[in-house]
Amino acid sequence: MNVHKHARMTRHGRLLLVQRIRLQGWRVAEAAAASGVSVRTAYKWLARHRTGGEPALHDRRSTPGRSPRRTPAEIVGAIDRLRRQRLSGPRIARSRKRPQRRLLLLTRRHRRVACHVPPPRIIRWPPKGNLL
Repeated sequence: MNVHKHARMTRHGRLLLVQRIRLQGWRVAEAAAASGVSVRTAYKWLARHRTGGEPALHDRRSTPGRSPRRTPAEIVGAIDRLRRQRLSGPRIARSRKRPQRRLLLLTRRHRRVACHVPPPRIIRWPPKGNLL
């Protein structure tokens, strides 16, 4: 998470809150008021510090810890390789026996990846006859 250095509860502010409670003997309500957060928030950070130490005070990722229904990486890689060969989405979906909508969602992550196969060259012929 990108927070500015004077944000109310950065990891440094959380560590200060926990130190005030555990090392300096402040009451939780006093430390919370000094940090500008609610008592419930102070208890939350105190509990996280008790279970995980100082690393637990860092920002967590917003993605889930596990995704049991996620498409396996091998299938995503195979779809990506077919996409780099410039096959169309419906064609890949038929060959991999996957729904076309799901294929679109999977290939969206790799949209900006440069293809190894150059696009076919378009040859334009001049029109026949006299232009004048």
